Amino acid sequence: MGSISGLAPSSIHSFVISTRRGSSVFGMSNITSSITSSMMPLRLLAPVLRSMAFFATARSASSSKESSTPSISISFSYWRTGALTGSVRMRSSASSSSVSSVQMLASRLRRPWQDWTLRSAHGVGCDAVAAVMTGRPAFFLTGGENTPSTLCGALTDAGLGALAVTVGENLSRPDARVVETTASEAADMTFAPLSVLLVESAPRPFARSGAIPDEAFCRGEVPMTKQMVRAAILASLGVMPEETVWDVGAGTGSVSVELALAARQGRVFAVERRADACALVRRNRERFGAWNLTVVEGEAPAALEALPAPDAVFVGGSGGNLRAILAAAAARNPNVRLCLSAIALETLSAAISALKEMDLETEITQISVSRTRTAGELHLLTANNPVFLLTAKRGGAV
Repeated sequence: MGSISGLAPSSIHSFVISTRRGSSVFGMSNITSSITSSMMPLRLLAPVLRSMAFFATARSASSSKESSTPSISISFSYWRTGALTGSVRMRSSASSSSVSSVQMLASRLRRPWQDWTLRSAHGVGCDAVAAVMTGRPAFFLTGGENTPSTLCGALTDAGLGALAVTVGENLSRPDARVVETTASEAADMTFAPLSVLLVESAPRPFARSGAIPDEAFCRGEVPMTKQMVRAAILASLGVMPEETVWDVGAGTGSVSVELALAARQGRVFAVERRADACALVRRNRERFGAWNLTVVEGEAPAALEALPAPDAVFVGGSGGNLRAILAAAAARNPNVRLCLSAIALETLSAAISALKEMDLETEITQISVSRTRTAGELHLLTANNPVFLLTAKRGGAV
């Protein structure tokens, strides 16, 4: 479609092409194309309003020709007509639309999709665990290495094997199939390359985060960081929602759980060498719905080698390997934020020396907490052991 300007002839012939879509399957449609020929008389140098030019074109339609062909659903719209001093300029714009795989699956399930969390796992990294922790069902466009099976395997490893999942295969083809199962079962199944995955929201049994009461945790003979100290640790590290955090010497996992609830869209790794303590961490992970918490059984620093680089690290127990643990964290991220706890003066001295060798800005806080207990009609204070917190970071790091 061209444009005509300058001296005007006695009339202008124009062609308008419009389409309408018929049935559609996964973006394929039967498109009805209409070509309309029209003529608009013009007077030399006679000003014409834009609206008059548009309606004149519509009223002057004299012939039309229609054809239908299957194609990708693409509509063409010739919509702008301008006329002034005997000239007409036609412009066109094109837009494409199709029925998406999200809509296809929602239609088959007879469910609205607007409240789903949409994630692309097609050739890009995708954290399936973080996606299902938003409180809404998560839809994944899968592809490459991120198949429905691998995504469900990651969910199963995080303790979410019982989650209900739906896999849609070849939704645009006659051999389309919808499989409804659990994440653990889907992890062992094979699906077509053209598949999408819908995972129901992970349970959130404990809505509160930040300074959870001590009695809420599963406890054994493993030492546990107390509530008020955990609150200070969280404040010192300032964990953001999408960060990666290490908890070295996790114990019962009380700090790990708090960190995971603070970094809901990130990852927290609880590193612990005692098997009984690892079992407690897993129980507390399930109790509080901290599904983005991964338990790493092993002794640091060797157990840290396969972990992703941390944004923040808490060291609650080092097993005598404090310098090596701090060096491993700094090697992975020179701007890592560190927080260490110490009860014994010897541990405090060793921590100060190690942080000084690393030339880090260090702040030391001593926390003393006392709680009331009743003795008849009296209320007495019982003191917990004083705890030292050492926070450190590279100069200039936030």
